[in-house]
Amino acid sequence: MKRFVLAVALAAPLFALAQESAPALQEDPRAARFRDVERGFFIGFEVGYLGLLDTPTSDRAKFPYAGEGGGRAGGLLVGANVGVDLGRRISVSLYGQGGNERANDDYGAFSLYNAGLDLRVAVLGAKDRNDFERFYVYLHGRGGYARSYPEGLFGSDDLVVAGGPGIEYFTRLRHFSVGLAADYVYATTAKASGFAIYPTVRYTF
Repeated sequence: MKRFVLAVALAAPLFALAQESAPALQEDPRAARFRDVERGFFIGFEVGYLGLLDTPTSDRAKFPYAGEGGGRAGGLLVGANVGVDLGRRISVSLYGQGGNERANDDYGAFSLYNAGLDLRVAVLGAKDRNDFERFYVYLHGRGGYARSYPEGLFGSDDLVVAGGPGIEYFTRLRHFSVGLAADYVYATTAKASGFAIYPTVRYTF
């Protein structure tokens, strides 16, 4: 028994040396490789609140009971966008939004729809414990053609511009990200300003 223990003790350093000198196993080229955060073509959705600080009456003759305006208005905002990432920090997309706004009782409610181009730039990124950037703070701006109904109340044709800060977190599901945006909104023809707050969800292919 003592001879066996002695033989094992003498052989152990030789075995360890052989392990160190053995070539490292190559990575299996057939093994699947996935990016922890997907980038590229994406679709997104947003649902939130749009508030307008002023709602002037566009056609007083058509809507005499609306007066000069309806004051503040607010309502549900729903949107979608399709775009592409230009690296990790910049993305560009086409967007469409629509919502119903309600002002005072005399003015009533109206719908506002707009579509156009959105540009987003991430100004700050934070890494997780695995050294992947998942959390971003960004600034974005958008502008597009707008229509409101009924025509002549808030207006008809308009150009709506918006922009502001937002946050986005890329989940461990790889393709999905969630976020929150807060925008300043301005309807140039109606000369009405407001704000929008909306959560976002995005799927990247």
